[in-house]
Amino acid sequence: MTNRSSKTSPLVLARVAGILGFSVLPLGSFAGYVNNKLVVVGDAATTAQNILASETLFRLGFVSGLAMYAVFIPYALVLYQLLERVNKSQARLMLVLALVGVPIAMINQVHQSAALLLLSGADYLQVFSAEQIHAQVMLFLELHKHGALVGVIFWGLWLFPLGWLVFKSGCFPRVLGVLLMIGCFGWLIVFLQRFLFPGFEAMAASRFAAHVAELSWGSWLVIKGVNVERWNALAREST
Repeated sequence: MTNRSSKTSPLVLARVAGILGFSVLPLGSFAGYVNNKLVVVGDAATTAQNILASETLFRLGFVSGLAMYAVFIPYALVLYQLLERVNKSQARLMLVLALVGVPIAMINQVHQSAALLLLSGADYLQVFSAEQIHAQVMLFLELHKHGALVGVIFWGLWLFPLGWLVFKSGCFPRVLGVLLMIGCFGWLIVFLQRFLFPGFEAMAASRFAAHVAELSWGSWLVIKGVNVERWNALAREST
């Protein structure tokens, strides 16, 4: 009995995964750009003024963040199809760890949208002074930042079983698998650094290692795809 994934060309699966993976990057980058442009750390009043002056940009950044997480779901599912025949239990672990982070990240977006509600000028907000509203806006934006770090745990963890599958498959260069497993620890270090050592910026280099791993992996999928002969051999071994 054949797997459902055998009905689709492995090259198609690889290229689709690569395109989806690369789609995540500009969406996330734009959301991060908007946040960095409008939020002034430690200055609630200026941050509120920036959001009001560039409300459309703020909304676009919000939507871009949601779109990134939405695209990540089919990305993980296609990778599961591509790699399940290497080791089904490890592929399932990869998929679970990848998908667990999505609802966390999406729900966390509510904190960001709260800033718009607070700055909407609704009648029920008249009980608060401008300073109180600005302080609450900054509080919710800080909650959004910390909530995103919780998601980073899973953006890191899923890379380890992914890297292991890539390393063991024989369908891709093993160095890609090693890089992805290193990328796992890169994201986990980012989480630990931000929460435990927020002033120790030297650790931020670990985020660069994680980005290199994911960019290398995505580039290989788009440009080279997968070793079809080896992938088909894995299919025969799994039947």
